[in-house]
Amino acid sequence: MSELSKVVLVTGCSNGGIGFHICQQFAEAGCKVYATSRRLESMDDFRHPLIQVLAMDVTSDEDVQSTVQKLIGAEGQIDILVNNAGHSCIGPIADIQMEKVKETFDANVFGALRTAKAVFPHMASRKSGLIINVGSTVGHVPTPWSGIYCASKAALHSMTETLQMECTPFNIDVLLVAPAAVRSNFSRNQSQVFTLPKGSLYKDYLDQMVQRMWASQGKNSMPTDKFAKAVVKQALSRKPPTYISLGGGAMFFTILKWLPRTFVLYWMWRIHSRK
Repeated sequence: MSELSKVVLVTGCSNGGIGFHICQQFAEAGCKVYATSRRLESMDDFRHPLIQVLAMDVTSDEDVQSTVQKLIGAEGQIDILVNNAGHSCIGPIADIQMEKVKETFDANVFGALRTAKAVFPHMASRKSGLIINVGSTVGHVPTPWSGIYCASKAALHSMTETLQMECTPFNIDVLLVAPAAVRSNFSRNQSQVFTLPKGSLYKDYLDQMVQRMWASQGKNSMPTDKFAKAVVKQALSRKPPTYISLGGGAMFFTILKWLPRTFVLYWMWRIHSRK
C-alpha cells in the first residue's frame, strides 16, 4: 500500500508536542492524518491539508469507539494508530493522591488499550495494520520523583510486547517507541500544576524534584521534529521494527538495562537526591 493511501490516527496532538510533529511528518509523507486531543483548540497550529483534527478523549470508551468508527466509515480503513497521549506525574509516590495515580494510568495505559482494542477488529479483518505505542526509557529504568509515571510506562511496555505476540496471527505490526530526552510540552505543562502537599515529608527534596521534572529538556534533548521524522520513517518502512529508542541519553538507558539492577537503582537514587 502506498503512503498516499494510508490513514493514520494519532492521539495526544497538542501544539508543538511529539504527537503534533508525528502528524506533520506523516502528512509530509503523503498520509491522511487524523490528529486528536481532548480539546480542539489545543491543535489550532495545524496547517497541512492532509491533517484533520478531531476531539477525542482517550479516557472515554464511548469517545474512542465513536471516533474510530467514524474514521472507518469515512475512510474505509485505519492503517496506523499512534498512541501518544499521556500524562506526566511528578512527586514522591507516598505523596501523590490516588485520584492522580488513576488519572495517569487511565491516560498512559488504559487509553492506549482502549484505542488498540477499538482498531484491532478492523485491522484484523484486513490482515494489515500498525499500532505504535509511545512509551519511555523510564519504563525500563525508573527514577525517583516520577515513580507513578515510570510505572505506567512499564505497564504500557509490557502490554505492547504482549500485543506484538498476539497480533502476529493477524499480520498486525506493533511498535514500541521509547523516547529518552526529547523536547516536548510535558515538563512545562507539569510545572504549572506541581506542588507538594502541605506537611510533605519530602519538602527538603523539592529542588531535586524540579530538576527531575526538567531533566529531559536540557541541551542534549533531541528536537521534536527530528524525533518524529525518525519514528515516521520506521513506521512507513516495508517491515517496521518492534522497538526503537531515540533522544538524548537513549544509549545510556539501553546500557543501564543490562547492568545489575541493585546498582542501577542505587545510582539513580544518588543522582536524583543530591543536594
